[in-house]
Amino acid sequence: MSIRAFFNSVREGFKGIARHPLVTIASISTILLMLIVMSAFFIFSANVRSIMRKLSQEPPIEVYMKLQVTEEELNQTALMIDQDPAIIDASVNDPQQNYEYFKANLGSSSSVLDDFDYNMYLPYTFHIRISDPALAQDVVNRLMLMPGVSKVSQESNVMHFLTNARRIVNMTTVVAFIVLFLIALFIISNMVRISVYSRASEIEIMKFVGATNFYIRMPYIIEGALVGLISAVCAWVISVMTYRTIFYKAMEGIDLNSFYALIPAGRVMWWVLVIAVVIGVLIGAVGSGISVRKYIKV
Repeated sequence: MSIRAFFNSVREGFKGIARHPLVTIASISTILLMLIVMSAFFIFSANVRSIMRKLSQEPPIEVYMKLQVTEEELNQTALMIDQDPAIIDASVNDPQQNYEYFKANLGSSSSVLDDFDYNMYLPYTFHIRISDPALAQDVVNRLMLMPGVSKVSQESNVMHFLTNARRIVNMTTVVAFIVLFLIALFIISNMVRISVYSRASEIEIMKFVGATNFYIRMPYIIEGALVGLISAVCAWVISVMTYRTIFYKAMEGIDLNSFYALIPAGRVMWWVLVIAVVIGVLIGAVGSGISVRKYIKV
């Protein structure tokens, strides 16, 4: 196809959008809904992966001592941890340090802990790193035998939950994409069919003068791609603005380095734009191309 023919197809594609505004709006709305849902799942999945990465950098095992632990029990536990060959690193926090940690993570809401008696309600904690995750359960079993230990928590449980959550998100995204793709394809097919019927005599004349099938189909493909592009830009604006609002409200006064901090909107907005544009243009162009091939007997 020559450059002149291509630009002519682009011009006809724009005319096709303006020729049936109601059907065009319906098509844009359908693709827009699909892209918003997919953008939301992508942003959620990105935050899940971010939290998982941060958790992997935290101590995988935490040892909670009894509230009324004696100094002897505390020293025995510290000695056992120091001598255990599976443990490569360990640190201990007293009740005051745990109190300060909780206050720092609460951000602007930390005032609720101003009168909190941390010596009465917060325990000593050990944060442990092990040489091999496969040894985690054995280490936990040995720690639970210590007289001053109240509970041993493994971050691997949280990691397992987040892994399952990411798998569910990915599966739901695929299902939502397939369902919304079929709906969008159906509406775009009707848009193209109406356009074809209105231009039946023109298409017939084009065939008589030697126009190829590709040349006749190209304006409809471009029309669908333009609909997908408009939907993608609208979906991107709505998704980013919504996420930015949620981010500022959820993260007000909270340290961005805390393990449950959300990803700033600026770090995901361009990925959302790329995904929305690629999928939007693809579904618009492919939907129109398939529909033209099905309904136009050229």
